[in-house]
Amino acid sequence: MVTSKTKGGLIVDVFGMETFLPGSQIDVKPVTDYDQFVNKTMEFKVVKINEAIKNAVVSHKALIESDIEAQRAEIIGKLEKGQVLEGTIKNITDFGAFLDLGGLDGLLYITDISWGRITHPSEVLKMDQKVNVVVLDFDDDKKRISLGLKQLTPHPWDTLAEGLKEGEIVKGKVVNIEDYGAFLEITPGVEGLVHVSEITWANTPINAKEFFKLGDEHEAKVVTLDKETRKMSLSIKQMTEDPWTGIDTTFPEGSKHTGTVKNITPYGVFVELTTGIGGMIHISDLSWLKRFNNPTEYTKVGNTIDVVIMNIDKENRKLQLGHKQIEEDPWNTLEGTFPVGSEHDATVVKKDDKGAVVQLPYGLEGFAPTRHLMKEDGKSIGVDETAKFIVIEFDRNDKRIVLSHTRMWEQVIEEEKQAVVKEKKAEAEVTKKAVKNLQSKVEKSTLGDIGALADLKAKMDGDAAAEAAKSE
Repeated sequence: MVTSKTKGGLIVDVFGMETFLPGSQIDVKPVTDYDQFVNKTMEFKVVKINEAIKNAVVSHKALIESDIEAQRAEIIGKLEKGQVLEGTIKNITDFGAFLDLGGLDGLLYITDISWGRITHPSEVLKMDQKVNVVVLDFDDDKKRISLGLKQLTPHPWDTLAEGLKEGEIVKGKVVNIEDYGAFLEITPGVEGLVHVSEITWANTPINAKEFFKLGDEHEAKVVTLDKETRKMSLSIKQMTEDPWTGIDTTFPEGSKHTGTVKNITPYGVFVELTTGIGGMIHISDLSWLKRFNNPTEYTKVGNTIDVVIMNIDKENRKLQLGHKQIEEDPWNTLEGTFPVGSEHDATVVKKDDKGAVVQLPYGLEGFAPTRHLMKEDGKSIGVDETAKFIVIEFDRNDKRIVLSHTRMWEQVIEEEKQAVVKEKKAEAEVTKKAVKNLQSKVEKSTLGDIGALADLKAKMDGDAAAEAAKSE
């Protein structure tokens, strides 16, 4: 009989002798409340005797372990794979649950709890719950027993409804997401894969981890079903009709639409007109009047933009789109506004080694080569500076206007030179006419006139000779 509590254990009366029962020897499980055993009669095993101090140590735990070992040996001796046992849940971990099989422990791995996917054993099991399990494997030497719970029911693929076939619409919960797609659980243990290519009709790549969320439910169409290999492929996009089926009717060539900018590259803008239908506007088809280094100078992702269907590529499921074609080509009428030789006030907006982009009226841009940016004082026109330019080339086919500021002041100088030349020519012409008139009069003179002229010439020659002698 346990008579009292003492430090570290209990005092036990055995045949009138006081013996010591350490706390660690009361039970196989840790004991914190010693008072519950006082005045209780129990069986003990004498484990130690010290005659010198007339003391003995007893253990109740040793008897329990002996009984457990006997039970364990009996259970293991009768164990067979496939045998069904009843067990009690004694511990739950992330990887599984430990069961007390009546003196023997077994491990039920998380993958053997349910045919369906679970993230933790506690979703199905509870502490001290009694469950029937099947023996999957055991090791006599290491005393390890592997148990299964799901194996007590048929595999869901073996009991799949006969009505489930290709083309059927099913509903499933997202249980796993990978880069290549997501797995939908149709029933516990039966999953189908929605590949990324079967999410949407759109040509643009889609990230499965952005589209799906664990636990979400989706409807999908069964594309392939193989009960022997237990594989099923599903499609979400095939729940709706392929928009490219009637592309010639819904988006015929030449028709105008409004779309959303989905992506921008250095060479163009990708626009979505509706789910699964989209195309690209080449950078050269954004504007009739402006040239862009990058489409981001004109639009941004998420913006809406008007387009014209220029070409349909059914094989590659792509549309060639245009934006500037919404309006008529203004270059057909600009030649009358900017003919070669016309002068305009313009502003330099960009410069590089080759020259400058010049902003003209009506939103038009022209190009001035570097040598045509020189001012009369020898300096070059800078960015944001406004000056007069003259059109030196207009190319409607290449949509190009070449301008020159230098030609403006060079032309003034040239005009001044031409004015001087013209003035000299006019003076020469007057002299020429005077001489001509004089010659005409000479031809009409009489002999008397000629004689008078001869006398005049002789006098002039005499005067000249006298002047020469004087000077000598």
